[in-house]
Amino acid sequence: MPVMECDTEHARERLETAGIAVEPGNTDHERWRATHEGATAVAYEGKLVIQGANPAKLEAIVREAGGRAHCYFDGASRGNPGPAAVGWVIVDSSGIVTEGSERIGETTNNRAEYEALLRVLELARKYGFSTVDVRGDSQLVVEQVRGAWDTNDPGLRERRVRARELLDGFDEWSIEHVPREVNERADRLANEAFDG
Repeated sequence: MPVMECDTEHARERLETAGIAVEPGNTDHERWRATHEGATAVAYEGKLVIQGANPAKLEAIVREAGGRAHCYFDGASRGNPGPAAVGWVIVDSSGIVTEGSERIGETTNNRAEYEALLRVLELARKYGFSTVDVRGDSQLVVEQVRGAWDTNDPGLRERRVRARELLDGFDEWSIEHVPREVNERADRLANEAFDG
């Protein structure tokens, strides 16, 4: 159960900006409370207590910007092109900050991989991380973003430019190709999106 010493009004603003409803406290000592994805943040004078199944997500939203995140992404297409989905996971020192998946219509596998990368980078910026270590099992996407490989596909070039713009918004970043087993959670989430 994390206890954060913080400006609780600033924390409240960060939650509201993230679209999380903030309600009045249940006691005279509670200033306010907010619930998000199985965790509840309760504000007291000068501190925030976060409890529940996954406090890391709420903690990441209310903490001051900065810190390092490990970002995993995967895109999947059933057919090439065909129905496609993306999956992502962001982890910091306190655990999983956010994870998710989504169907994205019909596209190629490579475009789906790029869409997953863009999604995880946008979320990492939203959560205020200053450093990201990005991992994916698409060697093509990783090498293109690094600048080691080129592409003749205008759609992939546009996505590569957008990925670099997002990455350059962090103080430090790295991107690495990893085996599917290392990226298993993002891979599973992308595939679950087809079934959901």
